[in-house]
Amino acid sequence: MFYTYVLYSSSKDKFYVGASESPRERLKKHNAKSKGFTNQTNDWTIVFLREFETKSEDLTFEKQIKSWKSKIKIQKLINSAGSKHPDA
Repeated sequence: MFYTYVLYSSSKDKFYVGASESPRERLKKHNAKSKGFTNQTNDWTIVFLREFETKSEDLTFEKQIKSWKSKIKIQKLINSAGSKHPDA
C-alpha cells in the first residue's frame, strides 16, 4: 500500500505533505534532523493519512494537496477526515 500523509509541527505552525510506503518510518526520518524542510524542528506528528493501492494514485493526491498552497484547505482536509491538528 501507498500513503499520502500530512505532518504538523507545533513549534513552526507548519504543515508538510509527503508520500511513502512506510509513513511511520518516514516520520522518524523527518524528526531526525536530516536535510530538507523538516530538519528545522523535530516535533512533527502525523495529522492526516490516506491509503492508496497504487503509487500513481498516491503521488497524484500528494501533488494535488501541494498545489493548494493553502493552510486553510489542508486544515479542511484534516478536519473532514476526522483528524485535527493541535491548534484546530
